Amino acid sequence: MIWLTWRQFRGSAAMTATVLVVLTAVLALTGPDLASRYAAGIAGCTPDDTCDDFYDRFFDENQMPFLALALVVLLLPALVGLFWGAPLITRELEAATHLLVWNQSVTRGRWLAVKLGLTGLVAVAAAGLCGLAVTWWSEPLDKSAVPEMAQMAPLVFGARGIAPMGYAAFAFVLGVTVGMLVRRTLPAMALTLAAFAAIQLAMPLLVRPHLMPPVTSTFELGRTNVEGLVPPGQGGGAMQVFLSTSAVPGHAGAWVLSSDLVDPSGRTVAGGAGASGPSSTIARSVPVSTTSGPCAPSGRQGTDACTAEINRLGYRQQATYHPLDRFWPFQWIETGIYALLTLGLTWLSFWWIRRRLS
Repeated sequence: MIWLTWRQFRGSAAMTATVLVVLTAVLALTGPDLASRYAAGIAGCTPDDTCDDFYDRFFDENQMPFLALALVVLLLPALVGLFWGAPLITRELEAATHLLVWNQSVTRGRWLAVKLGLTGLVAVAAAGLCGLAVTWWSEPLDKSAVPEMAQMAPLVFGARGIAPMGYAAFAFVLGVTVGMLVRRTLPAMALTLAAFAAIQLAMPLLVRPHLMPPVTSTFELGRTNVEGLVPPGQGGGAMQVFLSTSAVPGHAGAWVLSSDLVDPSGRTVAGGAGASGPSSTIARSVPVSTTSGPCAPSGRQGTDACTAEINRLGYRQQATYHPLDRFWPFQWIETGIYALLTLGLTWLSFWWIRRRLS
């Protein structure tokens, strides 16, 4: 059975191995240069410089490969489920070749165990190698990324660490299970893709935020969490504060779940009517004097002095977030969840093939 399964699978395995070897070689050749350029840029920062300009420039220069590699790692588990998992059993059922094997003293359980074990291990190993290689290569960019692309951000988290291994194992067994239930290759592939995509969307939206209790804190306003200040128009009004929804001071790389502006009494400040700003911000109206003082147009409006005045009045950012140091605990917990789901589907597959499949 092992020899037969390998004969059927060796073409796909060879193609995957070739792609991974090429990808790993490219990352190994370009990674040291990326790290050295990052180190040189950090060394060039002056003591009173926060390196923000270097971070922005460095990330912008390498944003395309950063996003492309993240997409590769995210797509790999889906492709495993689609092209390895779903057809694995359905092509045998459609051709009725499984009956020939079962009549050769090979039990259904052994037949399924060999197919799941051999192909599944290759899928997990491929996803693990790809994910860890990209994590190593992307380390300098993860340190300099904008908050929306930080390691804890939903789009990036799934392309880092060991999580891709859990995704690949689950996607593969999901495809096998759906194939056994549907018994047709194309419908099984479509259903596998739809189910996997739905679960991958539900995880960061509904499950991951609650893997550990989030932290809720208040922060003074500053360059980290304020994207801009806009004075009222000719008709008068309040100062518009564009508050970041993805960054909090002192916690670079944190995953911000919610962010809002609160007044001195702790109540949420209402939004500014008709205000518009960057997509990663929310506009809030602050009743600060714009006729005199630091926020006056003739003074230093829009600078640190105006922000300091708003802080003096008692306005703060209130944010709920997960700090960056939870990255690896989240990786292990989420991978464990997918491992449990994989075990559940594996049990269902063995039960179905013994009791229902003929």
